[in-house]
Amino acid sequence: MTVRRVMGTEIEYGISVQGLPLANPMVASTQVVNAYASATVKARRARWDFEEESPLRDARGFDMARQVADPSQLTDEDLGLANVILTNGARLYVDHAHPEYSSPEVTSPLDVVRWEKAGEQVMLDAQRLASQTPGAAPIVLYKNNTDNKGASYGAHENYLMRRSTPFADIVRHLIPFFVSRQVVCGAGRVGIGQDGREHGFQVSQRADYFEVEVGLETTLKRPIINTRDEPHADPEKYRRLHVIIGDANLSEVSTYLKVGTTALVLAMIEDRFITDDLSVAAPVASLRAVSHDPTLRELLTMHDGRTITAVELQLEYLDRARKYVAERFGDDVDAQTADVLERWESVLTRLQRDPMLCAGELDWVAKLKLLEQYRSRDGLDWDAAKLHLIDLQYSDIRPEKGLYAKLAAAGRIERLLDDASVERAMHDPPADTRAYFRGRCLEKYADSVAAASWDSVIFDLPGRESLQRVPTIDPLRGSEAHVGALFDECDTALELVARLTSR
Repeated sequence: MTVRRVMGTEIEYGISVQGLPLANPMVASTQVVNAYASATVKARRARWDFEEESPLRDARGFDMARQVADPSQLTDEDLGLANVILTNGARLYVDHAHPEYSSPEVTSPLDVVRWEKAGEQVMLDAQRLASQTPGAAPIVLYKNNTDNKGASYGAHENYLMRRSTPFADIVRHLIPFFVSRQVVCGAGRVGIGQDGREHGFQVSQRADYFEVEVGLETTLKRPIINTRDEPHADPEKYRRLHVIIGDANLSEVSTYLKVGTTALVLAMIEDRFITDDLSVAAPVASLRAVSHDPTLRELLTMHDGRTITAVELQLEYLDRARKYVAERFGDDVDAQTADVLERWESVLTRLQRDPMLCAGELDWVAKLKLLEQYRSRDGLDWDAAKLHLIDLQYSDIRPEKGLYAKLAAAGRIERLLDDASVERAMHDPPADTRAYFRGRCLEKYADSVAAASWDSVIFDLPGRESLQRVPTIDPLRGSEAHVGALFDECDTALELVARLTSR
């Protein structure tokens, strides 16, 4: 394996209604999703199919009792909230108090960036459409993770893995990786502690909200390793690793390295390449300590008693990844794997010398550089309210307001994609996964699609007494190579289903 595997992201966006600080965020989020759906879905709107979801199944071999689960965990219940499936294969919906964009399944780090960036543009259009509703107050969306009043919302990653990989191995090797990964993909935050009451700047927006090492929850007692066992694929062959510890990144390089390096580490875990113990003492406390020290000098205590920084721990993983790729592939390595390794090493080397050398690539460093410029110019201490406003404005997705957007437009933050590529991904699904089938069905046969999910499309066909479910249990089938010709040859959903069921 290389950096290529089936993966995707889910981003909950922060939301505010200008001039109405007490506005109900669930109502505002519903307005955002419905506005986009009304403007873009021309025919019948397919509902989300919850039948195959199992959010309380635990990878440790049991199911959590429904009566003890927090309501936020019951993602298999249709609460009647706004929910739309897009022609690019993504899902746009209201997740409790936030609008959420779940990307389609892709197979490379660069495609994760592409379809996540497409989600930012979808959210931008949705925000503008909702604000144009007669009598509506302007709504603003933020790609961030905390309101600095004690609430945090997620930026989740999903990676398909071999079911045969022992879950204990995943836990053992990923916890130290996640404790240290934030130095590459943290989004940066003004304020220390869940409510941001302590003054200062930290590397990660999410670090202060994690309380345990392993667990099923996502909103209470958040774990470094989430154990939800909901593969959305053949459960005999696959598990879906649901990662909840990442920040919501705006920098394309941050997102690219976040998923690219994780994919490499997962490949090493699956192939049992990491044989030594990289575990750290007190992982939850270490996670927070690393985040609270933007100088990156905080020392972690390893299992063998030695102390190293988070950057040095990342270099340990990089060293093993380089040996792994060389041993498995030699010179015959794909371009993205080689690029991830080169960028990972370059970033870590510069972070070790001076974090500010990465201000053109990494979110937390770009944000800190901006904040330090304001602090120097205006003589501000970290308790200044203005710094919190700058932090928030960095994540404002409006190009005319957002500070990240202004930096990117000025060429001060590196981009990996052009605008045209991102715009295409707003409407077109990835060609090499089942998202292609889902997206093309919604684009061509929208009036015949009754429902859909990650692993099925359900049709309501004339002359059929019952709905017709087409399973898409294999994430790598339903691609353009498999079914592209069928869409060209079938004018109706009835023809498509007839062809599929006759195979």
